[in-house]
Amino acid sequence: MQFLLEPLGFEFMRQALLMGMLLGILGAVVGCFMVVQRMSMMGDMISHSVMAGLPIAVFLGLPLPVGALVSGVFSALLLSAIETRSRLKIDSIMALVLATFLALGTILVTVLPGANKIDLIHILFGNILGVTSHDLYLTAIVTAIIVVVVWLFYKELLFYTFDPIGAKAAGMPVDFYYSGIVVVISLTVVVSLQTVGVLLVIAMLVAPAMTAYLLVKELHQMIFWGGIFGALASVLGMYCSYYFNTPSGSTIVLVAFGLFCLAFLFSPSQGLLTTNGRKVLLEDEK
Repeated sequence: MQFLLEPLGFEFMRQALLMGMLLGILGAVVGCFMVVQRMSMMGDMISHSVMAGLPIAVFLGLPLPVGALVSGVFSALLLSAIETRSRLKIDSIMALVLATFLALGTILVTVLPGANKIDLIHILFGNILGVTSHDLYLTAIVTAIIVVVVWLFYKELLFYTFDPIGAKAAGMPVDFYYSGIVVVISLTVVVSLQTVGVLLVIAMLVAPAMTAYLLVKELHQMIFWGGIFGALASVLGMYCSYYFNTPSGSTIVLVAFGLFCLAFLFSPSQGLLTTNGRKVLLEDEK
């Protein structure tokens, strides 16, 4: 019991644990749609593209999250515009946009007055132990809003996720849903900067969702269990970080990967070491 209670004696650990659980749930809810729609690399692109908005926000006297959000959304819209107006494949466009926005961000940090005050190491790797009550409240509000929106529009999102062509033929505003998903991904990236940072946020978006994907078949089950795995990875990662004196964000990601490995090996239906999993693998090879 002392093993569990000792870290809770510090306020920064209590806040970090709450923040980790919120982000674990938020990342899994958003990540489930990314995984099913094969948009995982878009999350990676957006997480790197926010770098361009940070120095601009400092220069204009705006909060950093505002600049990051605008930059992330703009990069995704630019990606969509290039894809729909050219013969280029989406993976090559993502690579170009990611590199361009990252390069632009590093240049603006050195050129714009006051932008050199940005702690790039902190932005890249995060610091969950430094979260404040304001960060916690903001993350809780964003998480609650996104969960409620997903719940209210679940049927429409389900239709669009699995059959976007059919959804368009049925008269659904698919461009609106695409833009909404992009904004939600950007919001998740922005609120995750404080904890795991730009370089590791993509893992928290996809790892819990991928773990749940191997264990269940329905999207609503995937969202529920993805949230459980995301919160569990955050809590276990924080405890491991506390007792082994390792970086918190990186430890959380490694724990999330460990949970994925367990599902990959022992999933009752798709596990590599289970009977059903071996049958699925043999059928795919045939």
